[in-house]
Amino acid sequence: DAFEGKVPREKIDSFKAGYGTVLYFTDEPTVKALQDQFPAYAGNFPHWAAQAVGMLEFTVWTGLHELGIGASIQHYNPVIDAAVKTLLQLPEEWHLDAQMPFGGIVSEPDPKAAEDINQRVRVIK
Repeated sequence: DAFEGKVPREKIDSFKAGYGTVLYFTDEPTVKALQDQFPAYAGNFPHWAAQAVGMLEFTVWTGLHELGIGASIQHYNPVIDAAVKTLLQLPEEWHLDAQMPFGGIVSEPDPKAAEDINQRVRVIK
């Protein structure tokens, strides 16, 4: 079992009803090449790569929603990293960032308490 008993079985089993899972990776050699090519910005490339993955996740999630397909973002790494790379024969240099199981919408998620947006966003004129 890839989860090595670290994740409750009912949580894992809940994903079996899905259609599939999108896996998001960062290609570390690509990030390193950009760091070498642009040394003045080298420290920023890992952060920018993470932002790019986040934007991609949001875009795919939105596209699935438009098709009436539900999805969620999961982070079972690093627990599953080795098993995923072995199963899919992926390069060791690929860093697994997130997993997005997708499928039919069984129910809407529970509502979350509204947070005051002014605590997180500042508009400066």
